[in-house]
Amino acid sequence: MNIIISNSSDKPIYEQIAYQIRMNILNGTLKEGDNLPSIRALSKDLKISVITTKRAYEDLQKDGFITTIAGKGTFVSSTNTEKLKELNFKIIEQKLIECISIAKSSGITLDEFKQIIDIIFEEE
Repeated sequence: MNIIISNSSDKPIYEQIAYQIRMNILNGTLKEGDNLPSIRALSKDLKISVITTKRAYEDLQKDGFITTIAGKGTFVSSTNTEKLKELNFKIIEQKLIECISIAKSSGITLDEFKQIIDIIFEEE
């Protein structure tokens, strides 16, 4: 698993870790039942505090993405597709808010913005 930490990001390190693991689960890179590194192993690999890694894993477990089994390890949970869809909607909404803010400050109209979305959506 390849996790990249950015010290210049405005997001805390634990959120960066949780986000990247979540994205790997959502895009299918990590599948149900896959074993994740232990908290200690991941913190050592990333050269960060065990507490930071623990916080990321706690958030992922709370959201139902991972399950920890004492003595066995941490694994990707079976996920509810509706829950995944809702999480993707939230991510899209957050990114669109950023894009709309840039568009408005650049003088791009709603029609122009919609055209951009239509073109990109059709290309992907």
